[in-house]
Order: sequence, then structure tokens, then C-alpha cells
Amino acid sequence: MTQTGLVYDDLYLNHNTGSHHPERAQRLTAIIDALEEAGLLDKLLHIEPVPAKRSIVELCHEPGYIDRFQRAVERSVPFLDTPECPLSPATFEAAICATGGILAGIDNVMQGNIKNCFCAVRPPGHHAERSKAMGFCYFNNIAIAAKYLQKQYSMERIAIIDWDVHHGNGTQNAFEQDPAVFYISFHQNPYTCYPGTGKASEIGTGKGQGYTLNFPMAPGAGNQDYFEAMETVEQKMENFRPEFVLISAGFDAHADDPLAHINLTTKGYEEMTRKVKGVAEDHAEGRIVSMLEGGYNLQALGESVKTHIQVLSEG
Repeated sequence: MTQTGLVYDDLYLNHNTGSHHPERAQRLTAIIDALEEAGLLDKLLHIEPVPAKRSIVELCHEPGYIDRFQRAVERSVPFLDTPECPLSPATFEAAICATGGILAGIDNVMQGNIKNCFCAVRPPGHHAERSKAMGFCYFNNIAIAAKYLQKQYSMERIAIIDWDVHHGNGTQNAFEQDPAVFYISFHQNPYTCYPGTGKASEIGTGKGQGYTLNFPMAPGAGNQDYFEAMETVEQKMENFRPEFVLISAGFDAHADDPLAHINLTTKGYEEMTRKVKGVAEDHAEGRIVSMLEGGYNLQALGESVKTHIQVLSEG
């Protein structure tokens, strides 16, 4: 059995954000080029996306928002809700197929075709709120994935680990009252970084209290700071015992990334992947689906994703 799957399709390149937008199609070509150069591309199970069913997207997004998004694209509106979320003729298709590709990755893991999967998709998702596009994100891919695991596969304990340098406000909001989804985020301190959420005091509400864990990192934080925080995560997971692990894999905490001030290295991402993989192997039969969020220095992104997939692919 091939250990690791790859969700990718050229249709993701058609979401045109303009010539100066950091979330651009070249991000994916940089990843594919790095995988090809390393000889990894042919060793992965290639998974083709299909559009996510609307009923599944509606588990996280209001029907009116989905309609508004689709109509805005059809009417050539320049952006959705905020100029940082530009629209092009292919944006809705790319977004719904990004979600659909991730769900196909989950299906392949659950059917035993692969043990884990990386989803090289765009647009990203973790900032998207129930009725609002934010931060380059339109549909909250990882939140929909977790809801899908609950609905389709009756998963009772899901861990979401978000190491994008920006806090996943949309994901946290989706599950802050749900004790079945443990949301963990490593991100630059919200007082110095978009979107301004993710304080350590945000721990969930109601029945979900204690199932949100935020690690705000000071500007300049590096590998060791992340590894120490990950020790706390490993301890928490001993009690939670997730049945499935989802990763919001942003690579914009890299020292070379232009959008923030965290100093993770490619080696740091390798070790973080290894630690999360250990959690999945200890509690979730190794089941991981990892999906691309941020990462805007093309060379650092390609190298980091290559390393991430190399670790996922290890027997």
C-alpha cells in the first residue's frame, strides 16, 4: 500500500488573485516542482478532486453565503467581503474543489487505500467564517473536513492541529462549543499578527471549554519554542485520544516568509510533522489528512512541503 496520498489538480491554478497577491498559483507549482525534483511525486497516490456536495459545505457555511459567493463570481464582482479575497471566473470552482479534494483524501484514508494524505489545494480555508470570507479564505476546508468525519464516519474525537502563522479564527469559532473536536493552534501573537484572535485565554465555551488550545508565539520564536509547546499537545492528546488528525499546514511561520516574524526552519517543520505523526500513530491508527494553508516564500514553501511529505511517507 502506498503510505501517502496527494490531492492536487491544475484547476487550483485557475483561481486568479492578481499579479501582486501573496496567495498565488505559483505556490502550488513550487510545491509540485519540489516534489518532482525530489523523486516523490511518483511515489504518492494521486487523488483527483471533485466538487464537494453542497450539503456537506452547508455543515459549516450558511446557504445564503454559498449563494452569495457563487453569484459574486458569476457577476464578476472583484472580491468577496474584503479586497484580500479577490474573485476570478474560476474562484468558486477552485474553492469547492479544494474542499472536495480534501474530502476525497479523507475517503481514501478511511477506505484503507492510504495511511495519510497531503492536500495541495487553494484557496486556503482556516480564516473563513460561517458567513464571511477572510484572509484569502472562502470555504473553511478543515472545518468542513472535521464535520464530514463526524457525519460520514461517526468520528467521536478529532484533533485539528493548525501551525499556520496566523490564527485559524474560522476553525476555532466552528468548534469552540464542541468537545469532540480539539482545536490546537500555533501562531504569532495576535497582538502583532492578523487576524488578532487566538489568545491563550481562548479555551472554548460551554461543553467545548478546554478543547481549544492556543499557543501565541512571540515574534522571533523558533524551532525550540514550537517543540516545547508540542510537548503540551502530546500530553493533552494522551487524554483526548483522537481517532483522526487533521493538519492546517501553513508554512508561513518559516523564517524566510514575508508575512510574519516567526523563525521556524524547514528542519523545524520536519520535526513538527514527526511529532504530529507520532500522535496519530499512538491514537488514530496513523490517520492524518494535512491541507495547505499559508506559505508565501516559494522556495521555503516547496522545501517545507517536500520535507513534510517525506516524513508522512516514512514507513
